[in-house]
Amino acid sequence: MKLFYKKKQVFVNTADEKTLHKNLDFTAAEQYKLLRANLDFTLTHDEKCPVIGVTSSLRGESKSTTSINLSYVLAEKGNKVLLIDGDLRLPSIAKKMDLENETGFTELLIGQGAPFSNFKSNILDNWYILPSGRIPPNPSELLGSKRTKDVLDELKKYFDYIVVDLPPVNIVSDAISIAGFLSGMIVVVREEYCGKKELAHCVRQLKLSNVNVLGFVMTCANLGGGTYGKYKYKKYKYYNNDSEGED
Repeated sequence: MKLFYKKKQVFVNTADEKTLHKNLDFTAAEQYKLLRANLDFTLTHDEKCPVIGVTSSLRGESKSTTSINLSYVLAEKGNKVLLIDGDLRLPSIAKKMDLENETGFTELLIGQGAPFSNFKSNILDNWYILPSGRIPPNPSELLGSKRTKDVLDELKKYFDYIVVDLPPVNIVSDAISIAGFLSGMIVVVREEYCGKKELAHCVRQLKLSNVNVLGFVMTCANLGGGTYGKYKYKKYKYYNNDSEGED
């Protein structure tokens, strides 16, 4: 993985989707901690609970893995952190974390849900994981609704950070729809997978929508060896409700 914020750059390779939270290699874990440190320079310090969106240009760039690991290292420092699977079309957080997905973010947005103690992780007491829940018929409209703003504003009272995993910008408009309720967005870029045109289109869409882009995370950097190899190459084809989410 290659992480870069502003003019700073660091490199580390990742292996596969099983490379999560406490199972990370030392070098990879340190790079997520560097990502955490860089956020301190890009987020507004007077905001009690920043809401950080994580997106990408295309499907399969490891945005969900990045969301999980970022929220974990934020919680590891002692912060009370909520990770939300905001990909209401192809959710993957529940599968990666071996959680039930019957109740989640969708239910919260439509006025249902469960006590928040149900979503506390069994890894860290201060790390909460909210799955997507059921797939709604109108994800983009739901994420851009006043109800979503109200729910996030209420959640901010109980947490120090909220991380929201979102669908790719170039595929659906969901990430743009919710962007106005976020403190900023991190864009995940997969090396030798996302082309310059795709990334440029993604950035252009974010700028046109006045999204606060906090920085970029490059995954699967090929540095010629090392502890971790590259992710298996899988070309994007479709992004619909007929298959499970893959980051």
